[in-house]
Amino acid sequence: MDRSHRELLGPGGLVLDVRGRTGLPPLRFECAPGGRVLLRQGDRPVILGREEEGGCSREGLFVHRLAGYRSPLPRIRSAWQRRPGNWVHRYARWLEEAPQDGPLHEGRWHLGVRDRFPAYVWSGDFLRDWPGGHLDWCAGGWEGVVPLRELSPEDDPRVKAYRKHAREGTLAPVLLWQVTLLDGWVILDGHDRAVAALAEGRTPPCVVLIRAPGEEDWRRTADEVSQWYEDRLARLAARPGAEPERQTMLRSYGDTVSGLPYEVACTRTWALPGGAPAWDALATAAMFQFPSD
Repeated sequence: MDRSHRELLGPGGLVLDVRGRTGLPPLRFECAPGGRVLLRQGDRPVILGREEEGGCSREGLFVHRLAGYRSPLPRIRSAWQRRPGNWVHRYARWLEEAPQDGPLHEGRWHLGVRDRFPAYVWSGDFLRDWPGGHLDWCAGGWEGVVPLRELSPEDDPRVKAYRKHAREGTLAPVLLWQVTLLDGWVILDGHDRAVAALAEGRTPPCVVLIRAPGEEDWRRTADEVSQWYEDRLARLAARPGAEPERQTMLRSYGDTVSGLPYEVACTRTWALPGGAPAWDALATAAMFQFPSD
């Protein structure tokens, strides 16, 4: 595949405009009626999820993860962590070069450095249990982190090596994918690095992958926003003494329009082949394997 077009946003971010990937991405979410959700990597199911029914319009999601997830990134070597270069560009290149395992499909993708999160993201809303779990959507949103494989213990040799990097400030970032369907994030790469950072009392450094709106979509929104501001400014122009408010409106307009190309777009989903019966068959097989989950 040809290298995607890159829009550089300074040392901490870029936008990948992925072209030529019109088919299904290897790592993708599929949905079926009844709030059934499946994360699939190739032909392998990775997450089975089903929405919880209750008084809240979106009560939550029960999830069950299966073994076998493969990271789209190569194993991070210790030497790379001590001489990292630009992790955002490196991760972008690796994702481009991972046609068999990654989530990229045609469209715009924003990658950026992030090392600050609300405290609950990596504490109460970090799904440490395996293989089951519950995402609670009722308490004003979830925004937690879902590991795609079982977490290693803190005394695992690899985790212990990463803990040293965490203490020295040389730990490679965890790669997170923001999934609007889950109201949170999944770890694409760096499960052991996340455990290591948390064991050292640190927030894991992250590079986040977020789907951005297509040019046609954000330009259409910009036209709508511009019309609203033009109408508002016209009314202010006819009112004496409104110049300070008008200047504030102009600054607000500039900030709003300039941010539209980088807003979060909904994670794309596909119809699950076979629909609800196919999901139910996968769930039945998983329950035979984990009858207490």
